[in-house]
Amino acid sequence: MRFRLSPEQRQFAATLHELLGGADTAAAARAWAAGEHDRGLKLWRALADVGVFALLVDEDHGGLGAGPVDLVVACEALGYHAVSGPLVESAAVAPALLTGDRLTALAEGDLLATVVAPPEVPLALDADVAGVVLDLTGAELTGAGTGPERSIDPPRRLFRLPAAAGRSRGVAFDRGVLAVAAQLLGAGQWLLDTSVAYAKQRTQYGRAIGEYQAIKHLLADVVTRLELARPLLYGAAVAGDTSAGDTFARDVSAAKVMAGEAALLAARTALQVHGAIGYTAEHDLGLRLTKVRALAGAWGTGSFHRVRVLR
Repeated sequence: MRFRLSPEQRQFAATLHELLGGADTAAAARAWAAGEHDRGLKLWRALADVGVFALLVDEDHGGLGAGPVDLVVACEALGYHAVSGPLVESAAVAPALLTGDRLTALAEGDLLATVVAPPEVPLALDADVAGVVLDLTGAELTGAGTGPERSIDPPRRLFRLPAAAGRSRGVAFDRGVLAVAAQLLGAGQWLLDTSVAYAKQRTQYGRAIGEYQAIKHLLADVVTRLELARPLLYGAAVAGDTSAGDTFARDVSAAKVMAGEAALLAARTALQVHGAIGYTAEHDLGLRLTKVRALAGAWGTGSFHRVRVLR
């Protein structure tokens, strides 16, 4: 089967990149990490206006009735620009769990939702700003919870909720895995693009460092890994949107493993290419390094998903 994004999907991706490219998402992420949500919520509203949170909501509740491929297009862009907040939970998972007016509010961007799915997702992301916290049975969790707990990625503000016992699997969980895999691929692409640009302008011994064979090989390895992960990601999205849906769980797990490995390689390579400047808190590279490290284990570790594919 030959797969290509439709013109509408390509335009949707271009719209998101244009919106997010001018939104200073790095500043919004740093503010979000400090518990200051105004910038992030303003960005959330802008994303809602272009339909991100309506993608998987049916048309009867004000949604677009789109499918997993459209979700992947959106989440790749969100990962590329390191957007903060419970994006996976609201855009990918909650549409399969909510009903009625809450589903409409979700589609319109008026409701932020977060999810716990122990043991793979034991903590609720951004429970302090979410209007509803769910487990995978669709039950709403109550109580203030505790947190935020320390995260390797400061904008990922994690809260421990009482009585989070729902362990149901199914399409909601698999869509969460798919969305995280897409974020990883998008983040990996940003790391590659930024490293290539830096290698072209950074000089050493009178030459751009990108002219050195060692740097070329490092970057070429990242390109290869990202391009091997991409068809698995979109293949999983297609499986979730067609009669091949009985392979969805296997396919999203395979995509998560490959996207995670590719993004981690992109992160290590970006740090090597940038050198000491990559360690500074002021450089936006740091936001992606910690984001990738956190997302690689979010919604199931690589080991969990390898076992899932094997089974």
